[in-house]
Amino acid sequence: MELPAAKFPAIRCRNPQYMSPIAGHKLCQIAKCKSSYIWTNVPSQQRNSHRKISVSANFPKGFGSEIRKKNGWIHFIGVGGSGLSALAMLALKQGYEVSGSDIVWSSYMDALKEAGAHLYIGHSELSLRKYNFSSSPDAIVFSSAIRPDNVEILYAKSVGIPVYKRGKWLGMLTEDYNLTAVSGSHGKSTTASMLAYVLKSMGDDLTAVVGAQVPQFGEGNVIHGNGYNFVLEADEYDACFLELSPHVAVVTNVDWEHVDIFQDEEAVETGFRKFLGKIRNGGHLVLCGDRNEQNHGAYTLLYDPKQSSISDHMELHDAQLLSNNYRVTTYGMSNYNEWHASSVCFNSHGGSDYKLYHKGHYVAEISLRIPGVHNVLNSLAVVATMSSIFGDERQFYESIDDVKFHLNKFKGVCRRFEMIGAIHGCHIFDDYAHHPTEVRAVIQTARQMFPSEELLVVFQPHTYSRLAALKSEFASALIHANQVFITEIYAARETNFCNISGRDLAMSIIGPPCEFIPCLDDVVDKLAQRVSIDPRLPLVILTLGAGDITNVGRKLMQNYLHLNMMTNDKLMRLMMGKERFGPKVVTQINDVDTCTVMQAKLGLPKGTISLKLDARHQPMEEEKEKNQKA
Repeated sequence: MELPAAKFPAIRCRNPQYMSPIAGHKLCQIAKCKSSYIWTNVPSQQRNSHRKISVSANFPKGFGSEIRKKNGWIHFIGVGGSGLSALAMLALKQGYEVSGSDIVWSSYMDALKEAGAHLYIGHSELSLRKYNFSSSPDAIVFSSAIRPDNVEILYAKSVGIPVYKRGKWLGMLTEDYNLTAVSGSHGKSTTASMLAYVLKSMGDDLTAVVGAQVPQFGEGNVIHGNGYNFVLEADEYDACFLELSPHVAVVTNVDWEHVDIFQDEEAVETGFRKFLGKIRNGGHLVLCGDRNEQNHGAYTLLYDPKQSSISDHMELHDAQLLSNNYRVTTYGMSNYNEWHASSVCFNSHGGSDYKLYHKGHYVAEISLRIPGVHNVLNSLAVVATMSSIFGDERQFYESIDDVKFHLNKFKGVCRRFEMIGAIHGCHIFDDYAHHPTEVRAVIQTARQMFPSEELLVVFQPHTYSRLAALKSEFASALIHANQVFITEIYAARETNFCNISGRDLAMSIIGPPCEFIPCLDDVVDKLAQRVSIDPRLPLVILTLGAGDITNVGRKLMQNYLHLNMMTNDKLMRLMMGKERFGPKVVTQINDVDTCTVMQAKLGLPKGTISLKLDARHQPMEEEKEKNQKA
């Protein structure tokens, strides 16, 4: 729909929708007010021009539009990863024909196959030819994990098929949108997901791509919309985010991560400074301004490298136009930030409540369903970003009740302190944490949620280079558990050039009992033994890491449920007096603590089944002794 810019004067409309600034205009937004009407501001420039409110080009410029016109075919190499699978899914939603290849199958590929993608295991030029070899892809997109000598890339180049790295493709894909790029060493998946969820819930027909599965998206890690806004998780790995041109850039924190790419933290900061240089003229920077060890923010990006001095926070409170032509908004736990939180406490939903302040003035009480101080910071990033998108403080304040409501409804991201299940007194959680800062935050959250329970952490180091560079930091983070299991390193894209093992980390942990268990199946068995000691005792199991450690908690639950079903039948036959059991079955039944469950089902006093087991077990022992004597 086309609307003349001159017809934008403060009208009210009854169809709630949301729009953020359009390039070439001063802030032009539609914000939902308490009266359920929508107010719009008059653009200050190009008043006689016509601007399309809905997106006129949802596809990359140049050849991308031509692909769309002829229902073009895009092939994704490395499609099993979180980043490329999201782009493949978005391409399907946008009407492209999609194929992809990877060396192993992944859960991301299940959804792609169901959506209609043609997927291949292994890389071959045959994947790029069909219809009796008369057709080939119109474009190839490959992930950072794919080597340039990949057989499919070499073939594509030899026959003239355009080949694009993921970052380049993202840059083309988002250049016609009002892009909000959420970056940072930690927390960007949750922040981007939360922001996209709140905006969509408030009526914005946005597009979003994040690097983790979000149950409330309904389409994995993608939202496909027809509006002008695009929320993107911007990855610093392999300088991917330097291909973007965001209108709003969010930086949650800066930490030494991706040690195979960045030599040290200074190199990381340099990369983020280059990213800030990509912000569009008149755009906005939103960053965590905290400057303490507990909340490792991004405040160092406010330093002038030439003068070695930090910008004045009071000036930043006014979000003035800086010399590099974008505005700055800070958030954090400290009260010198423009947006800050105080009085953080846990709530009945298992999340956090806090008081929200803006420029020192109380604004609202925020209640989250997701736990941890780090998620308080993530929600502050969302609030600060939305305030920058709204532009007008009055409009944002009028909409704060809606923002509060939808923040409270956000249920989180998969593999972020995700509850796997419970075995009586044992609670099992899984988290993607694979950096010392993340490990420390998750353990701290578990301690706050379960202050009296014993905490057992199973950690799978991710990549040899990361463990070699940060081994002492990992050891320091893990000492806050009561017991630690370390598995062998998940290699991912690397070879062991560091000559390091998970055993090295296990040996460096001083404090809690620590055991090196290389194989994940052995970890499952060990955990089952630990739980069987007394399943009713309070215990929290955390499985941490970015690899296949995520399967451990689920296998433990599956094994328990399977054994539980087997013993239920045996116990019912026992209670009816139809069968006697030997010592092996009695031990098995006691191990899974099914007695407690059955007693509750049958309404029996505590200990009844155990007594019957003992009674039926004893004669068999006597018979066995008689047989041996005979």
